[in-house]
Amino acid sequence: MLDGKVALVAGAIRGIGRAVAVELARHGVRCVLPYYDWLDELDDLHRAMRAAGPDYLALPADLREEDEAARVVEAAVERFGRLDILVNNVERGGWPVVHGPYVPEQWDLEIRTTVTAKWALFRACLPHLKRREGAAVVNLSSIAGLVGRAGPAGLVFNDGYALANRAIRTLTETWAREGAPEVRVNELMLGFVETRHGPGTRGWGLLAEADREALLAHTLLGRTGRVEEVARMVRFLVAEATFVTGAVIRMDGGYLLGGEPARPWPRGVVAPGEPTFGGGVRPGGKE
Repeated sequence: MLDGKVALVAGAIRGIGRAVAVELARHGVRCVLPYYDWLDELDDLHRAMRAAGPDYLALPADLREEDEAARVVEAAVERFGRLDILVNNVERGGWPVVHGPYVPEQWDLEIRTTVTAKWALFRACLPHLKRREGAAVVNLSSIAGLVGRAGPAGLVFNDGYALANRAIRTLTETWAREGAPEVRVNELMLGFVETRHGPGTRGWGLLAEADREALLAHTLLGRTGRVEEVARMVRFLVAEATFVTGAVIRMDGGYLLGGEPARPWPRGVVAPGEPTFGGGVRPGGKE
C-alpha cells in the first residue's frame, strides 16, 4: 500500500522523525527530509536512510519561513514527481525545568515553530496531495495541549507549548475539511516518549528522581513510549486508516487517565431478592 509513494517527513534528523522516516522507507516510501538543527545527527540520519533502502532527499530548510517550506515541497516534486504523505513533525517544546518562564522571544519562537511551520508545510503540500489517491497527513502534537502545566507535567510542559499544541486540534479539523475527499488529515497526540519529553533528553536529566517517578506513576502503562511505537502508528494512519480523517489519536500510555487503577467492586448493601427501586413495595402492591 505504500511502495513507491513519496513522503515529506519534517523533523527527521533524530528521534521520532527519523524513526518514522525509516519505518516508511522500509515499506518502500521515498522520503523527503528537511532539517534545520541538531546537525551533529545528520550523518546518523544518512546512515539510517541508506540502510532502509529507497531513494531519499535530505535538505536544509527553516520551515518557519513560508518560502522555505514551499522550496522543500518544490524540491520533493521535482525529485520524485509526486507527493503522497506529509508527516508534520516540527515543534520546539521548551521545558520549564530547562528554560524557566518564556521571555517574549521564546514565546514567539514556540508559536512559529510548533504552529506556523506546520501551517506553512501543509499549505505548500496540499495542492500536490490533492492529486494523489490515498494521500494522507499526520500532524504530530502533544498532550500538553490538554494537561498544560498541571500535576507531574508542570516541570515539562511550558505554557506556550501547551497553547501551541491546543491550536493543532483546530488546524487538524480545518485541514481535514479542506483536504476531503482526496486527503485524509489526522492528529497523533503524544505523551512522554523516550526522545520527546522522555529519557535521553536534556530536560529529563534535570528532573529529580521523584519527579520522573511521578510522571511514570501517573501513566497507566508505567513507562515512556518508544520511537518505534510512534513510527508504527504513523504508518498505520497513512496506510491502513483509510476511513479516518479529522481524528485525534492519543498515544500517551494512559497519562491523561492518570495512574490510578480501577477500584474493586464494593459488595453493596442490597441483599439478594430485596427490591432495589420504589421503596419497599413490590410490583402488584406486595410488601
